[in-house]
Amino acid sequence: MDEKKPWEDKEQLKKKLSKIQYEVTQNQGTEPSFDNEYWEHNQVGIYVDIVSGEPLFTSIDKYQSSCGWPSFTKPLSGDHIKEKADDSYSMNRIEVRSKQADSHLGHVFNDGPTSTKLRYCINSAALRFIAKEDLVREGYGEYAELFKAH
Repeated sequence: MDEKKPWEDKEQLKKKLSKIQYEVTQNQGTEPSFDNEYWEHNQVGIYVDIVSGEPLFTSIDKYQSSCGWPSFTKPLSGDHIKEKADDSYSMNRIEVRSKQADSHLGHVFNDGPTSTKLRYCINSAALRFIAKEDLVREGYGEYAELFKAH
């Protein structure tokens, strides 16, 4: 019999995550704008899925969008996120989810500052930050090279 992944046991997740982390990642919730952990966060490192630990975004691609949530111009790799249409609340949006744990992360919009014009608007509650100096110790050493100049 296959063993369950830690994120497949909803009762365990409820114990591991805070109420807002669970609501955002498992029930497609949204945390309050301008009142969340990472929207003004400027430390150098990567952001991973709070549920599975999948590497999602870097501080290099984070920017201040004034929307009240952390915003990124692109994901670290397309291998760890998936996008799907979201027409909830009578809006046409693209939802962003982690690939492995299927955590709701936020949405992507086409009003970003770069040539791609993308703004990945992500809930802080869906993320865990790992500072560049902790990447090796936390098991993300392969990403340390990204920050040699930072």
